[in-house]
Amino acid sequence: MLHHIELWVPDLARAVHEWGWLLGRLGYEPYQEWDRGRSWRQGTLYVVVEESPALRAATGHDRLRPGLNHLAFHAGSRAQVDALAREAPSHGWTPLFPDRYPHAGGPDHYAAYLENTDGFETELVAGV
Repeated sequence: MLHHIELWVPDLARAVHEWGWLLGRLGYEPYQEWDRGRSWRQGTLYVVVEESPALRAATGHDRLRPGLNHLAFHAGSRAQVDALAREAPSHGWTPLFPDRYPHAGGPDHYAAYLENTDGFETELVAGV
């Protein structure tokens, strides 16, 4: 089981807006807050966004380079995934593969794929 996930972001306020909305809608509760970071927790797992002073200047996260491609979350029912997909653009998330929604992962896989301003991808998976 994962203990936590930490994402280094170039703009904390933007990350709090985007990730805070998504994680809150997925049932995560605010957990920690400090000058350069925030976290949200569900059960024993927590997710951190941090604008670290050790962050190297870069053009942003590229999900197509080696490293993290995406985070996939259980997102409830198909109706809940649909609602999240509809709401996401007003919270900084862009739909990926909209022409294949909701089966971009295959005919038996119901999910929304989203990318935020900083290039992080999430997959919101409906329960069976």
